[in-house]
Amino acid sequence: MGKDYYKLLGIERSADDAQIKSAYKKMALKWHPDRNQGSEAASQKFKEISEAFEVLSDSNKRAIYDQFGEEGLKSGGPVPGQGGGGPGFSSSGFSGFPGGSSFPGGATFSFSSNGPGASGFHATDPNAIFESIFGGGSPFGGAFGGMGGMNGMGGMGSGRTRTTRPPKPQPRSHTMFDQDIDMDDPGMFGFDMPGAMPGGGSRKRNASPSKPAAPTEITRPLKLSLNELYSGTTKRLKVGRKLIDGTNEEKVHEIHVQPGWKSGTKVRFPHAGNDVPGGEAQDLVFVVEEKPHETFERKGNDLLCKVSIPLLDALTGSGGKKVVEALDGRKLQIAVPPGVVKPFQETIVSNEGMPIRKDGSVRTKGNLVVQWDVKFPDSITPTQREGLRRVLA
Repeated sequence: MGKDYYKLLGIERSADDAQIKSAYKKMALKWHPDRNQGSEAASQKFKEISEAFEVLSDSNKRAIYDQFGEEGLKSGGPVPGQGGGGPGFSSSGFSGFPGGSSFPGGATFSFSSNGPGASGFHATDPNAIFESIFGGGSPFGGAFGGMGGMNGMGGMGSGRTRTTRPPKPQPRSHTMFDQDIDMDDPGMFGFDMPGAMPGGGSRKRNASPSKPAAPTEITRPLKLSLNELYSGTTKRLKVGRKLIDGTNEEKVHEIHVQPGWKSGTKVRFPHAGNDVPGGEAQDLVFVVEEKPHETFERKGNDLLCKVSIPLLDALTGSGGKKVVEALDGRKLQIAVPPGVVKPFQETIVSNEGMPIRKDGSVRTKGNLVVQWDVKFPDSITPTQREGLRRVLA
């Protein structure tokens, strides 16, 4: 079964030329390879959308497609089981949009059939179709790479220009490319369009090199101490951003740090980053970075600390307790294990680690893991050495 061109463009079979063109503009922008770099699926979708537009925007091709489908259109005749004599099959070389118009620079939509076995419709390069509608270059690198250099646009070169900030949408997901953009809006890319050709078409201009699409977000580090990650805090950070008119703006962002956050936690401010010509402003994302602590090391939800004991206590099991100051300032009494304590032997204290968040609140805590750091003397006397040999032999 062949492609459904109407479904590809998201239109009804009764759609007129203006609706077909408007649908193509939105879909082509959404699936353009420059906006979906590295995606083979997007490139294929872009080709199919261009092919659908090429056929449905031409009354002859559309009539043949409506009667015989994609297979009949491309084979140059009706597919087996269908009647012949469809409109357009006796013609040769009709091309372009309604009225016979062709692409700038001589490129045309072409379709021909000279009888059985002859080749039928062959899709035109989708980039050529895109350029015929939007002009040369890429619209994703910023205002079409500059519109003043377009040739033959009825005074475009000397026309008035303006800079328009895109309207601020309500906060939503971070990607800037997941919505359709209506190119019929003259202010969408930050300039007026005096002298535009009727119906939204354009003539060829000197194409500027395509620029890579701007990133959808900018990131900034949010450096926090382990104490702040344990108890929570509020941070106020001033960040500068570039506006679409070339000026800079500074804004203070308030972040409420929640107990239990970890390194890598992201705090997103939608559309608070740099303005992007023709699109939504970038998201501003703060990424938590944990500062080193002099006493504790975080291991997931557990806290690790080392407590020193002399070799004599480790060997004789003198017991007793050691004091460890918790991140919230409490003094914890940690009992030295009875018997011989081996270097880096561990004592686990439950529920004295980092807060564990669940469903928006702290439900429990990890463990405090105490490693016993047995301190050996730097030197011993010969008498002590002999004594140890007798005792430990």
